[in-house]
Amino acid sequence: MHVEENKLLAPLTTFGVGGPARWLVEAATEADIVEASTWARERGLPLFVLGGGSNLLVSDAGFDGLVLHIALQGLSVRDAPPVPGQPPQRILRAAAGEDWNNCIEQSLKASWAGIECLAGIPGTVGGTPVQNVGAYGQEVSSVIDRVRAFDLAGRAFVELSAAECGFSYRRSRFNSTDRGRFIVTRVDYRLTPGGAPTLSYPDVRRAIEADRGAGGEPTLAEVATAVRHIRQSKGMLIVPGDPDCRSAGSFFKNPIVSRDHFQRIAALSATEPPHFPTGAGLDHAERFKIPAAWLIEQAGFAKGYRLGNAGISKRHTLALVNLGPTGFGATAAEILALANKIAAAVENRFGIRLEREPVLVGSQ
Repeated sequence: MHVEENKLLAPLTTFGVGGPARWLVEAATEADIVEASTWARERGLPLFVLGGGSNLLVSDAGFDGLVLHIALQGLSVRDAPPVPGQPPQRILRAAAGEDWNNCIEQSLKASWAGIECLAGIPGTVGGTPVQNVGAYGQEVSSVIDRVRAFDLAGRAFVELSAAECGFSYRRSRFNSTDRGRFIVTRVDYRLTPGGAPTLSYPDVRRAIEADRGAGGEPTLAEVATAVRHIRQSKGMLIVPGDPDCRSAGSFFKNPIVSRDHFQRIAALSATEPPHFPTGAGLDHAERFKIPAAWLIEQAGFAKGYRLGNAGISKRHTLALVNLGPTGFGATAAEILALANKIAAAVENRFGIRLEREPVLVGSQ
């Protein structure tokens, strides 16, 4: 195990923000994970697990502990156990350090449906079950078969079914009730050979029609291409050299509100808010998801808004971006100041406290 000291974390994130890790270990095997976590525990050091760096904001002071950078590699395929009433499926088994878009490309080449609308999302495999990543009508929870992880509490590797992961909108047990307990090492995705693409979002259908014209069902690859075009148009696709891409993606989660709260928001607006039914909550009352970007714009923040070296993307209100020059960019404090200003304005106008999506690392 090679331990690096005072390793700058900003270059390991898509935001390009943050100070150094007191210690950093790159884990290429499960044995590395066991050894590194033991090393940290014996020294009483806090431990943070870093994947692709796409959904986090590192403190300007960095992280005063051990950062475990997951670099496990490997993809394999096998037949899935048959499920009555469902077509034959395949299991795509991916190590946690694999680039997520490598998995997308594998599924598209083989014409396996289930993750085509998640194309272009940055990061690594290990982060997908943690955040229950989703976009354009798909969530990975719908295709995850099993997650292998190291349980820091029990000091043993475990394999968890999708039901045991506690998935909900942008949540799992890994980032809520058991935050910090598990280190994901592998994910099995159950995909459908020759399955139909997901076309539940109008934006995706319109983008496909613009690319290929109307008529006929698009291929999985055409859907993935359309999704990437949409993401790029919104500054949500990592493109080297594009300053509008130095972000953590969507900075706020789309809030889910009751019908009564939705009606109060509508009464405060000149037009009916865009919304998506999400089904009944635990109290059996109807719920609606409202785009956080719409709430932000209605609260007075337009695309391109700037506060110091932090700003709002010129393409999408939901992305906060690092506008400073490379190496001298925004600080985490500037990003958080802008985020807090936006959240306070939305809460003051609509009574909704926006929830941050990126993980905050270190003392902010």
